[in-house]
Amino acid sequence: MSIQFIVDEKGNKTGVLLDINEYEELLERVEDAEAVKMLNKMREKPLEYMKFEDFLKENA
Repeated sequence: MSIQFIVDEKGNKTGVLLDINEYEELLERVEDAEAVKMLNKMREKPLEYMKFEDFLKENA
């Protein structure tokens, strides 16, 4: 992992440079974490069922 930091005149880190492959992997991990979070939130609600005939009537 090659990370380069951008610092200001006082030496405080103000930015970071990542290799493009590392950046894309980081984005993928964030997307995966968001998907897991959404799935867990969906599981909190009870499932609702509908008869197939009723579904067809509503979506005809």
